[in-house]
Amino acid sequence: MNAKKIMLISGLILALFSLSSFNSAMVANTSETVVAQEGLVVYATFDGKEDYGYNFIATGKDGEEHMLTFQQVEEDVLSAFNLNDNSLVGAKFKITFNRDLKLSKDEDNMDDEDEINTITKLEKL
Repeated sequence: MNAKKIMLISGLILALFSLSSFNSAMVANTSETVVAQEGLVVYATFDGKEDYGYNFIATGKDGEEHMLTFQQVEEDVLSAFNLNDNSLVGAKFKITFNRDLKLSKDEDNMDDEDEINTITKLEKL
């Protein structure tokens, strides 16, 4: 599965796992729409870092495990938890994050979606 598909699936799963309310804002211009969701929360197990982001595994209501990818982590979070090291693999966390979704049209007028998930707070369980 390529990174773009993983990010898309992760974004959809993140929306399903959100356990808190969030504020949404939309900004539109002629070629793109940006949707920002802040203060989303999910409980997941750290699975390591890849070139495309930080991976966590969460279990859905259906009992299935789903991979969640976060492309960015705020500096204060990284200073408290070294997610670049494998020592935290397997640790369970409460993750608070922001999701920015940019919807636009590509050169063939097809829908294009870029998602950036940013961890803003991390609590080890």
